[in-house]
Amino acid sequence: MTIDVQHIRNFCIIAHVDHGKSTLADRLLESTRTVEKRNMQEQLLDDMELERSRGITIKARAVMMQYEHEGEIYELNLIDTPGHVDFHYEVSRSLSCCEGALLLVDAFQGVEAQTVANTYAAVEHDLSIIPVLNKIDLSHARPDEVIEEIETSLGLPGEEVLKCSAKAGLGIPELLEAIVTRIPPPQGDPEAPLQAMVFDSHYDEFRGAITYVRLMQGTIRTKQKVKFLKTGAVYDVLELGRFRPTRVPCDELRAGQVGYLICNIKSLEDVHIGDTVSVPGESAAPALPGYQPPKRMVYCGLYPADGQNFEELRDALTRMQINDPSFEFQPETSDALGFGFRCGFLGLLHMEIIQQRLEQEADLDLVQTAPNVTYEILTTSGESLQIRTPQDVPDAHLIEEFRQPIVRVNFVLASESIGPVMKLCTDRRGVYVRTEYLSPTRAMLTYDLPLAEVIYDMHDKLKSVTRGYGTMDYEVLGYYPADLVRLDILVGGKRVDALSVICDRRDSERRGRAVVKKLRGEIDRHMFEVALQAAVGSRIIARETISALRKNVTAKCYGGDITRKRKLWAKQREGKKRMKSIGNVDIPQKAFLAVLDTGEEQSKN
Repeated sequence: MTIDVQHIRNFCIIAHVDHGKSTLADRLLESTRTVEKRNMQEQLLDDMELERSRGITIKARAVMMQYEHEGEIYELNLIDTPGHVDFHYEVSRSLSCCEGALLLVDAFQGVEAQTVANTYAAVEHDLSIIPVLNKIDLSHARPDEVIEEIETSLGLPGEEVLKCSAKAGLGIPELLEAIVTRIPPPQGDPEAPLQAMVFDSHYDEFRGAITYVRLMQGTIRTKQKVKFLKTGAVYDVLELGRFRPTRVPCDELRAGQVGYLICNIKSLEDVHIGDTVSVPGESAAPALPGYQPPKRMVYCGLYPADGQNFEELRDALTRMQINDPSFEFQPETSDALGFGFRCGFLGLLHMEIIQQRLEQEADLDLVQTAPNVTYEILTTSGESLQIRTPQDVPDAHLIEEFRQPIVRVNFVLASESIGPVMKLCTDRRGVYVRTEYLSPTRAMLTYDLPLAEVIYDMHDKLKSVTRGYGTMDYEVLGYYPADLVRLDILVGGKRVDALSVICDRRDSERRGRAVVKKLRGEIDRHMFEVALQAAVGSRIIARETISALRKNVTAKCYGGDITRKRKLWAKQREGKKRMKSIGNVDIPQKAFLAVLDTGEEQSKN
């Protein structure tokens, strides 16, 4: 059935984590009878095993629904988005494909940090925003106060706020009406040259790369030839279709619609998120601007645990990058771990999710080194270097200026938690910016902090000092000079490159002591004494010793002359000295994460 562009509505749901996006998507699918009641399950669009086990949305998902309004059939294309700050890149890609957004706010928790960030992103993309108050059926809901917060902090009129309960299904008909009446139809001429944006893709073992597209203008049909403008590759369209929410083939897609293409693409390099699909030849449409390249801020090494599956890991990372272009990887070698890859991520949760997906989907056993952020160094010769691993740091006499990434962090919290959070930020060298009150009991506190202090455990510490009610969101401001050093860890006199870390000079001694103390508990005793040392340059700043396992070589000597025992002990000492010079120390996986210990607990004690 061909549908008029005026009867298409493309929208997404944006919100903070746990405000009910996926549950609302379930109710919309139910109300429009897109999914039969018997096939319905909670968080239907979160179909990845990891999403269901962790209860969070990781990937944006598209689905097409049909809704009848005033006797006319409307096509509603919903794109469900993640809420966590690490997946903000997924959200921005979804916003580019929509004309409107449902801004979901929890009727008890109110406006949170990610709510503010997502609203600003939607405004930047010129979307029509429909504010929606969710969970109004909860006994402790405070709708009037939260509507006041929406007006104060987001500048959206209170009378435009719709009230609903995604879990109980309250207010869903009114929401569907608002989508049709308040979100504009897409602009685009079905007769113009084909111009479609690739907003996502994934790799299927049997069908090759499956490309998700939003048609800006023109029409695409099966068996026609299409050209991917970034690579110049031309393919035949073998199949195209819609998401309902599973893939349903159709004969054509027209301007304004969202769907998928299967073109038998086996070369993974030909698929780029943000690319434009058009027709080959002179009549091709111009390329769309695409997406801003994501800023990877956290880097870590991923190595096969047995040291053998290097090629398998490369293939798995390549397939993963097609589905998630916001992470990158390049080969590297480590003296301690062998061949592996240096991978860049948007944040710590993103890193954790990618590692778990690789282990589950590709059945790989991985060793991960401690994560670090990207730094910049200006050398004495005037060259600017990007530092993604501590091994890249040049000698101290070659460094003119060492710069670290600074982020602006917005904390949304209860007014009584302002003091503890300010202390938390001050302890991490934060610079106070401002405080804004969203309501008499809630405030938004803004600080500039080093990214390295934010990514490791800031979120956990924030939840602890605010009793679970504080939330945070951050944006990168740039690189600023700081007094930084490379902290090296030596095991048995040898520097273990995978344990090196970059930290503030004033923290180096505390960090060094904490790491070697932690390593002492993680590394098993050997037949020889193992020295653990922390060093900055050539200066040793901390040391711990793992004593040797000792065999009782004199067990068989009953009484008799002491010289016999002395001979045996001397022989044992000689053997241990020889073993120490050639023996390797086995370092377990947990030891590589010991460098994340900031030494705060030790300084308190």
